[in-house]
Amino acid sequence: MGGHRLLSILAIALAVVVPALLDNEFYLKIIFTAGMYYIAAAGLNVLVGWSGQKSLGHAGLFAAGAYTAALLTAQAGWNPWLALLASAVVAALFGLLIAFPSLRVRGPSLAMVTIGFGIVVEKIVTEWQVPFGGQAGIYGVVPPSLGGQMLGIREWAWLILAFAFITHFLITNLLHGKYGRAMLAVQASEVAAESVGVHVHRFKVLAFVISAVTCGLAGAFMAQQNQYINSDFINFRLSIFLLLIVLFGGPSVWGPVLGAIVLTLLDAFLARWPELQHFTYGALLLFALYAMPQGLAGALHKGMRRLGMGAALAPIDPPKEAWKCKYAVPRNPDAVMLEAQGLYKAYGGVIPTHNISLTLRPGHIHSLIGPNGAGKTTLLNILSGIVQPDQGSVKLFGKDITRLGASEVCTLGIGRTFQNLRLFAHMSVLENVLVGLHSHLEAGIAASMLRTPGSRQEEAAARSEAMALLRFAGLEARAHAPAGSLPYGLQRRLEIARALATHPRLLLLDEPAAGLNPQETQELIGLIRQISGLGITVMLIEHHMDLVMAVSDHVVVLDHGEKIAEGSPQEVQADPAVIKAYLGDEEDE
Repeated sequence: MGGHRLLSILAIALAVVVPALLDNEFYLKIIFTAGMYYIAAAGLNVLVGWSGQKSLGHAGLFAAGAYTAALLTAQAGWNPWLALLASAVVAALFGLLIAFPSLRVRGPSLAMVTIGFGIVVEKIVTEWQVPFGGQAGIYGVVPPSLGGQMLGIREWAWLILAFAFITHFLITNLLHGKYGRAMLAVQASEVAAESVGVHVHRFKVLAFVISAVTCGLAGAFMAQQNQYINSDFINFRLSIFLLLIVLFGGPSVWGPVLGAIVLTLLDAFLARWPELQHFTYGALLLFALYAMPQGLAGALHKGMRRLGMGAALAPIDPPKEAWKCKYAVPRNPDAVMLEAQGLYKAYGGVIPTHNISLTLRPGHIHSLIGPNGAGKTTLLNILSGIVQPDQGSVKLFGKDITRLGASEVCTLGIGRTFQNLRLFAHMSVLENVLVGLHSHLEAGIAASMLRTPGSRQEEAAARSEAMALLRFAGLEARAHAPAGSLPYGLQRRLEIARALATHPRLLLLDEPAAGLNPQETQELIGLIRQISGLGITVMLIEHHMDLVMAVSDHVVVLDHGEKIAEGSPQEVQADPAVIKAYLGDEEDE
């Protein structure tokens, strides 16, 4: 954060001095325009760069803010400052409106939804004479004033830069904490994010609302500074331009800053050749997508690292004690932790789970075995809330969790790993574990944006706990490495550490030994026993029978979606039905 703070101080100094030294109104207008575009792009960067949702309709949100300010000041007589606030609120409501389709679609389909929204808004303000003035627009938009004095272009430059710095401060704080990590997790893998307690739908909506607020605010500034607004300001080209700022600048808090400055200057230069603008923007968009996926900010960061000028990593207080689970449950062979009754799930004619019932005891290590295609992973998905059964019920300590989503199930005490690794590969090892702690961090969005003392203390405590977990999993030395760069065996350990960060009462492990060599498998046996020793109940799917027999207290066997046996490892090993399922019999042959 030291390098970021130094850059911020330098930027503030330039923002104060440069407009004071300039007398050319054209240059001051460029500064205003760059600041306005930055405010719009900063929120769009949260949506595109962090939560991974593409939007090509933010001109509609820009219009919502601009026309709100215009109507409230020119026709309703509102105070211009209150109109600015109202513009942000109205744009946020429109952001909610287009956020809901994003819960069902993604990728190109989401882009089409947002394009449709932008086109509809443009057509409405163009065709409706009342109240939007049609193609003629709205004149007499009242700008804000200071001390009763109208703002000149120099004061407008200072005002927009002040709001730009406030926007940068709030969004940077938000993205450098639990909210930013959660959004990156949603972008990387929605299923994995849900499994560690991140409510994916809420974060998608939040990203849309943040982008809508900043875009609406930028539109209001534009309308008030020009004292006029019509549909020419909010066409499809604006949506492309804002997206280009984000993609060309890069998915970093500094990306929209660089993108807004460079592209505003380029736009002013190309204004004399309108026919070249669309070609240039298209070429830059292709360049940003394929040749420079991390944008200008990423390229500069890489260059600084090569020169040894990279920002120092924030120090983390080393944990004093070994990690412990907050909700440890002592071993009790008579108690019931989880009870499933009559679970049934069908996909067309395929029935991977057919009338399965099982009981898990606190403190025990349960294993779920069976041939390939027996329905083991489907059952685990039902227990963890990723899949809902067609029939049957699941109760955790007597509470019915059958219809709860994965994030809600996680917060109640069920953590899990996946058969196919679902790490957040581009995030660091430490950040992966911190995402696992997400549901246990209480700082709200306002506290995170303002970086209150309480939120800072909570973040420091979370980092310390994450380091304790990494030490428990043998990954402390790799804390700042990208998760995707770890050897396969260590990635398996990291996924377990991330699941443990949710403080589960019950840990579901889906083939944790898959792909491990014999030495790594033996180390995994020791790790599972350590986890059980912490008071965490374990249920694992595994094909390595040596591992199952070494750690299990209770084994359940599935075949073709049905439970065919259960009991101690020795009892199951000798069961004729199990032998038949694995080896077949003479009649089958």
